[in-house]
Amino acid sequence: MNITSENNKGENKPNHFAAPSSKWVRFGIWGTITIIFTLWTKSGWWLLALPFFFDLYISRLLPWGFWKKSKNKTFRSIMDWVDAIIFALAAVYVINIYFFQNYQIPSSSLEKSLLVGDFLFVSKMSYGPRVPNTPLAFPLTQHTLPIINTKSYLDKPHWDYKRVAGFGKIKRNDIVVFNFPAGDTVPIKQPNPDYYTWCYTIAQQNGVSKAEAGQYIRNHPETFGKVVYRPVDRRENYVKRCIGLPGETLRVVNNQVYINGRSIADQPGVQYNYFVQTKGSFISDEQFRKWGVSKDDRFMLQENNFLVSLLPFKKNANGSINPIYHFPATKDLINTIKNSPEIETVIIEPDAVGDNELGGTTYPLNDRFKWSRDNFGPLWIPAKGSTIKLNSDNLILYERVICNYEGNQLKIKNGVAYINGKRADTYTFKMDYYWMMGDNRHNSADCRAWGFVPEDHIVGKPIRVWLSLDKDRSWFDGKIRWNRFFKRAY
Repeated sequence: MNITSENNKGENKPNHFAAPSSKWVRFGIWGTITIIFTLWTKSGWWLLALPFFFDLYISRLLPWGFWKKSKNKTFRSIMDWVDAIIFALAAVYVINIYFFQNYQIPSSSLEKSLLVGDFLFVSKMSYGPRVPNTPLAFPLTQHTLPIINTKSYLDKPHWDYKRVAGFGKIKRNDIVVFNFPAGDTVPIKQPNPDYYTWCYTIAQQNGVSKAEAGQYIRNHPETFGKVVYRPVDRRENYVKRCIGLPGETLRVVNNQVYINGRSIADQPGVQYNYFVQTKGSFISDEQFRKWGVSKDDRFMLQENNFLVSLLPFKKNANGSINPIYHFPATKDLINTIKNSPEIETVIIEPDAVGDNELGGTTYPLNDRFKWSRDNFGPLWIPAKGSTIKLNSDNLILYERVICNYEGNQLKIKNGVAYINGKRADTYTFKMDYYWMMGDNRHNSADCRAWGFVPEDHIVGKPIRVWLSLDKDRSWFDGKIRWNRFFKRAY
């Protein structure tokens, strides 16, 4: 009797591992996925999911669905929603980092290829997804939580740059989404986030050093806001077309791009700004709409504008100036406009008129290089493993690469470079770099303004437009561009 009693006691003990075979199969499937994912991403952190799956399907030591036994229907309903939201956020987190994300075109820098209001699927797999620098972050936010305006990520832990295997590499003319390289230091009240251009401009205007200009920005938060630092993966997302690849030499001469001394053909959608003077008539909104010129991209010059007197516009019989419009156009469109009987004069926008710069400041923000928006370079694009001899010129060109992107300390003493405290006559680059430009060449803040795009800033490749909204139209007047749905992004 005693033996039987003891056996009965043993039989009544719960056996957490005596799970149905179907649960072992589910655990095996998720365990295999976790191990494959760990090997692919080369990150052992994902193995922490194995104990979770084991307990969820096999041991059940933790009461994962405890609320389902509650007699309170409201509590059960709330917890069901919480459970669904947590699962969705976790799924979105993984998908957003490693597979694809949504991106909205904010500016006209890539028109006519991509339009303002296009919503894109951006493939992370095209060039290989990055392991995040800041893994602890709220999904679907870049750097700031809406409404409460606080950081959406934690600075620690911080992981070094690593990219896992993808489908291919960046090729010339690919449209690429990347983190804004000059977005590491940001005056948050300014719509232009380029802190370094602000420092250069203030230094030029006031005859002070860039360091003094930077201190001025920090001392005037009422104008510039707080100056914050952002890690690479939390910088603003930009989208441009890749024009130059690592190891190539780029030059722009009168708006024509040359790579290694040979001109490269513009994409069909490339545009430049033009001044168009009519013979007296006004150009209607409907005509601009047919030409595909948005309201934000066009304006009419007033007769007292300084450009009217400096550019060769014609006067009418009364001695006054007929209407002059400024807007971007492709070469095909401008040829059509020139042949119109209503058009008097067409002038491409120069990058400077007299003492007035229309093209803005250009990289490397140094007076030694008299480069402009339309005439730039020649400039060699760094390639991983390539070594250059350091001199006074290329120290200016590659100082930002050496310090900001590759994490070195650079000091110049008596014309000699010291990197990380050691004298350096040469430098070997640790990463590949790319040259990105907008198709709307005169309306694009791109590499001509802030320099190279490092490989660790590459986010992915836009593949499809899934929604397109025209900001110049109402919902009942063609706001939705149905013809762009599922259009390839190229």
